[in-house]
Amino acid sequence: MAYRLGVDVGGTFTDLLLFNQESGEFWRTKTPSTPHDSSEGILNGVNAICADAGVEASAIDYFLHGTTVATNAVLEGKGAKVGLITTEGYRDIMQIARSFVPGGLAAWIIWPKPEPLAALENTVTVKGRINAAGEEVRPLDDGSITEAIGHLKAQGVEAVTVSLMNAYTNGTHEKHVGDMVVSELPDVPVSLSHEVLPEMQEYERTLTTVANAAVRPVVSRYVSSLRSKLADIGMGGKFSLLRSDGGLMSSQKAEEHPVNILMSGPAGGVTGAMWVAKNAGLKNILTLDVGGTSTDVALIENLEPRRVRTTEVGHLSVRASSLDVKTVGAGGGSIAYVPELTGALRVGPQSAGAVPGPVAYGKGGEEPTVTDANVVLGYLPENLLGGSFQLDREGAEKSVQKIADALGIDLMSAARGIIDIVNENMFGALRMISVQQGYDPRHFALMGFGGAGPLHVNAVARLMGSWPAVSPVSPGVLCALGDATTRMRTETARSFSRLATTTDAAELIAILAEMKDQTRAELLSDGLAEDDITSEFEVDVRYAGQAFEVPLTITPEVLEKDGIEGILKRFDEEHHRLFTFNMDTPHEIVNLRAVALGQVLDLAAVELPKGNGDPSEAKMRDHKLWMDGAEQDGAIYDRSKLRQGDIIPGPAIVIEMDSTTLIETGCVAEVDAHGNILINLAEGQ
Repeated sequence: MAYRLGVDVGGTFTDLLLFNQESGEFWRTKTPSTPHDSSEGILNGVNAICADAGVEASAIDYFLHGTTVATNAVLEGKGAKVGLITTEGYRDIMQIARSFVPGGLAAWIIWPKPEPLAALENTVTVKGRINAAGEEVRPLDDGSITEAIGHLKAQGVEAVTVSLMNAYTNGTHEKHVGDMVVSELPDVPVSLSHEVLPEMQEYERTLTTVANAAVRPVVSRYVSSLRSKLADIGMGGKFSLLRSDGGLMSSQKAEEHPVNILMSGPAGGVTGAMWVAKNAGLKNILTLDVGGTSTDVALIENLEPRRVRTTEVGHLSVRASSLDVKTVGAGGGSIAYVPELTGALRVGPQSAGAVPGPVAYGKGGEEPTVTDANVVLGYLPENLLGGSFQLDREGAEKSVQKIADALGIDLMSAARGIIDIVNENMFGALRMISVQQGYDPRHFALMGFGGAGPLHVNAVARLMGSWPAVSPVSPGVLCALGDATTRMRTETARSFSRLATTTDAAELIAILAEMKDQTRAELLSDGLAEDDITSEFEVDVRYAGQAFEVPLTITPEVLEKDGIEGILKRFDEEHHRLFTFNMDTPHEIVNLRAVALGQVLDLAAVELPKGNGDPSEAKMRDHKLWMDGAEQDGAIYDRSKLRQGDIIPGPAIVIEMDSTTLIETGCVAEVDAHGNILINLAEGQ
């Protein structure tokens, strides 16, 4: 039997999901993360989940991993010391950067400009020049290259970036410089800009390549160490990592181009949501991934997630494809407080984190959090799963009472106020990826996952008008499910930069054919079969003079049929949808992109036994909770005992190993064939 193991490493827990590819049966486990060495927590989890499934590690054919190693290296400033080699006259490219300053009015007064990933003292130049047409204007001077490498060696750089002017049109100069660096510094990894990002715009290309170099040693050490430890326990299956754009890449490619896994962690939840949506018969989904510190949201239309051409981590914004995931500081650990200046309740973005955590966890926390408010209101029962995990309700009430006293209101109103505010914060993030992108959220379902997503998904669905509100099976390990169920992906780009009026469709088709062969060759080298690879294409178009482009998907067949005019018509329609206007200006074709994809995995989902609609066998006990301004009678259900077709009227709580689902008053939930809980407004609501 073929087994796929998805592994997602979080700050507190490492989630694992083992999938039997033939039967659809799966096992899940959570093990404490080990931040000093993530591989320790992973191996603990592998041993535990293999024991649960009764299989040996050698039986696992695919090890699929979402990781935040590259993300954390950037956020914590623990990347490598990067040396940058650029063209003579362009030594200050990283310092000049772009003139955009984030923030509101007068932000430039207080904005601390971040330090470039390649310091000026570690930046050197070489003589030689390629023009914008890819022609050599001045030959390289080997003497200047040797001198530059000598300086970087003396500086003790740990990684080198080579980014020369116009290298995206002709990479021969960069290759020569790179070869000389490897000869002089054989143990230092070298990143060439025309390989990492073969696109125009010198700063973005340089920054992206420098970022790749900065995280490359960290990622390489982690991946090679994990690969070795997995081999030691007998796992010889294929080892792949989740890319920021939701596809998979081989561990070897991840070591070379780690800039493509900067947002690997959040991407797992989106790909997992796509698999769940497909089995649930849903095409349009908004995702709500609620953790302890933050909430990640994304949009999936027709079972395809929105992708963007930039990846943002902290202050770093690089040109690499990623899923369009927005993050807001609203999670279970978000701290509630009342500033003296305004006297108005605030929630987050400060978080109690895992340590000390919410007061209800009994680990020394003192500040009231969202989790504490949920406990006070009865949404999180203090006695979970027969007493295996106890929450300190009395401590939670004392902490929330501080908010009530500061506002001059009763305890329950204060607790509900905390929940309402954090729900509004999540609502705001969802508006950013739906309404502000031209999508009507009423045409989408809302899927809540992560540890706290199902606890808030019903309330946020009311705000959005997005129904049904979905609580998927195993919501707490959905990111690991996404890692286990996605497919291989690679892409390449090429700058074109020409007015549409001077462009011939046949020329574009010929270039796309070259790019198709290049990307397919990469997946073939990773061991995929020729028949299992499909190709997709994109073109970036803008009105001449604009500073941004709109990406459009195309096919050579449609391009041949409709010509350049067909692309321009689609661009005008998309531009109008995004910005509500069009311009009477010539069009410019900026970039071309080819994507190669592995086979879509037709993984079966296990069906639940059919029930008669009565969930009473799963009922654990009656329960009191506070909702709509009053204490109400509800019930608590054990999710593992629910059956297909069971109907649960609200208010009710459904508990399981890794999450808790809240069904509000005026709503009703139904369990679908695969165990997903679909919440809708009750009739007459």
